[in-house]
Amino acid sequence: MASLLVALAISVASILSSIPAQAQAPYPNRPIRIVIPFGPGGFADITLRLLGQKLTERTGAQVVIENRPGAGGVVAGSAVLSSPPDGYTLFVFSSGIALSKSLLKTMPFDPQTAFTPVSLMALFDLLLLTKADSPMRNAADMLAAARANPAAFNIGTINPGSTQNLAAELFKNVTGINAQVVPFRTSADMATALLRGDLDGMFEFYTAAHGLLSDKKVVALASTGPMRSAYLPEVPTALEAGIKDFEVLSWNGLSVPAATPKPVIESLVKGLNDVLPDPSIQERSKTLGMEMRGGTPAEMDKRMKDDIVKWGAEIEKAGIEKRD
Repeated sequence: MASLLVALAISVASILSSIPAQAQAPYPNRPIRIVIPFGPGGFADITLRLLGQKLTERTGAQVVIENRPGAGGVVAGSAVLSSPPDGYTLFVFSSGIALSKSLLKTMPFDPQTAFTPVSLMALFDLLLLTKADSPMRNAADMLAAARANPAAFNIGTINPGSTQNLAAELFKNVTGINAQVVPFRTSADMATALLRGDLDGMFEFYTAAHGLLSDKKVVALASTGPMRSAYLPEVPTALEAGIKDFEVLSWNGLSVPAATPKPVIESLVKGLNDVLPDPSIQERSKTLGMEMRGGTPAEMDKRMKDDIVKWGAEIEKAGIEKRD
């Protein structure tokens, strides 16, 4: 009898030791690290820190934000992939990663297979801007001016391959105008050129243009999203202005390494969708020119794949050279 009890105890101990750690303790039970591919102080960093605070309050697990800028998101993505796929190291996957897939000659990982999407977090559009004293008062005026004198019509963006730059190239393609797209190193350089009269218009995010808009130095002729923006509801979309097939939305969301257990992903999806409607998050995001909302892994996966196809084609049309 004693030998039977000993054998039974050994058997039970063996079974318990084979149960994964996440089955023994509820997720999360230790700090969660969110790695973002942007530097501190930007709108993505600001909103992620607020989101992290709300997730900490909801789960009881400390959420830590880690900035890993550089190489179009490759540095941050590689850092996440070097960590265990257990749901404690998350990656802020942005539309910039979709651009990097087409802009870089090689990547150390395939963004479509190395990660599993969790949920979208934020959507943000661009603005088509011109000087406040410009005779162009709407997008139709800008198109008419560009068609009247295409050789002298200049549209400013930041560096080639940026969302702003590709938006301008797409704008040219869908409207048929032969304007010059002029890239600048920084948003400040581009704004200076616009105010000096070297540019007729520019594409820029609201956060970078907010000061110029507040000081009434520039005006927004159109926004690039599918609907009017909550932060500038008086500005029509490019689609409303009659520019067909022109929609540009940047986005970011959370993803995890592909081998992360499904129950952990489901817990993250629920957590995000529970905290994103929080009024403090919604109000802060509006002031930064973005829409914060959750979704499903399938929605994020589709948006990523669609963007890779869309911008890959646009990069090829524009003749933008791939980088090492």
